[in-house]
Amino acid sequence: MVNSPAPVPPTPPVPLSALLAREDLALRRIAGPGGADVVIHWAHTSEMADPYPYLLGGELLLTAGVQIPDASAPDAFFDAYVARIVAAGGAALGFGLAPVHERVPRALAAACDTHGLPLLEVPPQTTFSAVARAVWQLMAQARLAELRRVTEAQLSLAAAAARPDPVPSVLRRLAQRLGGHAVLHGPDGTPIAAAGREPAPAVREALAELARVVRPAGPAGPSSATDTVAGTHLSAYALGSGAGFVLGVAAGRREAGDPTIASVGAVLLSLLTGEHQSAAGAARSSALVRLLLGAAPETVAPLLGDGDWFVVHASPKPREPSAAHRSREPQASPAAHASPEPHMPGSPGALAAAALGAALGSPLVDAAGEVVRVLAPADREPAPVPGWTLGVSAPAAPQEWPAADAQAARALARARAARAPLVRHDPRPGLSRLVPEAEARAHARTLLAPLDSRPALLDTLRTWLSLHGSWDRTAVALGVHRNTVRQRVARCALLLDTDLDDADARMELWFALRHH
Repeated sequence: MVNSPAPVPPTPPVPLSALLAREDLALRRIAGPGGADVVIHWAHTSEMADPYPYLLGGELLLTAGVQIPDASAPDAFFDAYVARIVAAGGAALGFGLAPVHERVPRALAAACDTHGLPLLEVPPQTTFSAVARAVWQLMAQARLAELRRVTEAQLSLAAAAARPDPVPSVLRRLAQRLGGHAVLHGPDGTPIAAAGREPAPAVREALAELARVVRPAGPAGPSSATDTVAGTHLSAYALGSGAGFVLGVAAGRREAGDPTIASVGAVLLSLLTGEHQSAAGAARSSALVRLLLGAAPETVAPLLGDGDWFVVHASPKPREPSAAHRSREPQASPAAHASPEPHMPGSPGALAAAALGAALGSPLVDAAGEVVRVLAPADREPAPVPGWTLGVSAPAAPQEWPAADAQAARALARARAARAPLVRHDPRPGLSRLVPEAEARAHARTLLAPLDSRPALLDTLRTWLSLHGSWDRTAVALGVHRNTVRQRVARCALLLDTDLDDADARMELWFALRHH
């Protein structure tokens, strides 16, 4: 009957090479393997002829050879002795010289070579207690290094969760810290975001299957599961949001702190993807149903809380000077509008929009199209959000939400033209309000038609006018040389057949650009 080796204990592994490098111990490996993958988990002394019942696995077994019998066939004894140590999961054998033996028996070295057990010679001046103390010291150093690694990973993941694109950032940081691949599976099992080195197809399929195992995440199913496929360690974590999201991780190595790091990532992703099923959430759902069934906003407003509300519009910051021209004009609607910085996807996803709503203190988010709309309570003044350009309405009661939506749209247009992170609605009446929007757009299309096929010129003109004709500030804003700005503005004046030094001409062009 073959006995199965005991499992390796959950203590920090100590490379055998680190122990051999201790000059104060003067240990010497004389048989068996000695690669970097040989590790020990603790030290144990025993003079039993059969140490198997007393080993837990992963030990450096220390002996002075008291148990060696005076037999005519020592080879058979040593072969059985080493085989039992290996069967118990022993990691290495240390043989102490003097006072029993002057040298390590050759038959013992041969048996260690045969069974692949590292054999160390312990000199007379080195006590077994000193060897055990050195093992514990190395374990403490390994534990401290692992704790430092886990702490640094936790701080790094928390910083990623605070970014404008929190879910992709957390996945990227998690993949970096674990040295592998991290993927977020949606409720239907489809990967919706991933980062890190792309694994082999077989590994991807196994990880997806592991995600299906934990997806129930309730009494009927586990909250996490692990597997190993083609030498790759797989882990899946059901996120606590209750929405069916699953985090999958694939890594070629697995260190002691990796499960802790992955668990921190799972908790952060749960917070980022979860919909809080609370009394406030139930009230919001009730308000939405009543609106869909025809109730007036002012009648359902008490379900959302007391006081007035802000409407905010936001749009993406341009990736290049002409990006603002190529982006579509946002549609007016009663919500906070926002869109991401260049490093985020062109169309903000639901997760990015939810992160924006959290930054503005409101879960009432509409992420349809390129503009995100958020209805935010007026007891918290909206502040600039990294990665988003915001237009904020004046505080409005529920019956004033449609008008506040239009205010936020105009504020967003001014913010985009001035490249400002946030612009608030100006309650002072303006001349542009005297012209119907449709007529203003038609006039803008006609006036700016010569620049329609030249987005760089159009964007330069918009920026130059918004910065009051400053060549230097416009060059900095566009990231070009000031002479380039002069050439483009001169080209605009030629194509538009107008004098840009004339204040009336500038005013008319600015009016047109706001409605273009």
